Amino acid sequence: MRKSFVVSLLSASVLLGGCQAVNTTSGGSVGVERKQYMFSMLSTDEVNQMYAQSYQQTLGEASSKGVLDKTSADARRVQLVADRLIAQAPQFRPDAAQWKWEVNVIKSDELNANCGPGGKIIVYTGLIDQLKLTDAELAAVMGHEIAHALREHGREAMSKAYGVNMARQGAGALLGLGQDSMALADTVVNYAMTLPNSRANENEADLIGLELSARAGYDPNAAITLWNKMSKASEGAPPEFMSTHPASSSRIASLQAAIPKVMPLYQAAKR
Repeated sequence: MRKSFVVSLLSASVLLGGCQAVNTTSGGSVGVERKQYMFSMLSTDEVNQMYAQSYQQTLGEASSKGVLDKTSADARRVQLVADRLIAQAPQFRPDAAQWKWEVNVIKSDELNANCGPGGKIIVYTGLIDQLKLTDAELAAVMGHEIAHALREHGREAMSKAYGVNMARQGAGALLGLGQDSMALADTVVNYAMTLPNSRANENEADLIGLELSARAGYDPNAAITLWNKMSKASEGAPPEFMSTHPASSSRIASLQAAIPKVMPLYQAAKR
């Protein structure tokens, strides 16, 4: 048997041993049930902690430039909407009630928003002002972002990336995992914020975000108007948000199909 083939088999066996099948959230009314494969060596707490460091660095840079917005009408709206959505997060995973959630607004023309691992939210004023978002549309986009964090899509992408890398380098590479914390932190940021999400992950975030906003008392139909606005905004130079959240022709159809499932939750929340 060729040596390279033996190494490949050994790598595969070690990788499988290092992965665990999990479902980070309950399915909810929208029925998100896909099993996810995570490296046990990349724990939720470790990823959350590394991302928190990057988040604080981003806030520090924004503050030094005078663009960290704590007092405007936009900042107040974002905080109020976030509070209502965050209150519903434990419906999908109870431990989210213990997350150290943070919500910040940055003054920028960027049409962008994100919620990183552990509940670290940033909304850019350009998204609100240029698209003229209603509160319900703001809830739709923030719910979508919170859903990515609840499902740990960033950690999942990291696990896949490490799997490919370690399979290429051989089982011995496992021994070095975690030695370079800075490189690992850079990977967290890269996979949690800057790379496009898979269509499966996008669909999960759409569905869970839809249910979060409905449970929080926001009309789920706003998700349709939101993505119509996003689609129109991307006709020229695509906004930053669309580079990490690719649109597809089926997105709106999928949302429309799920709205009847969450409409009773919205109606109950409005009573």
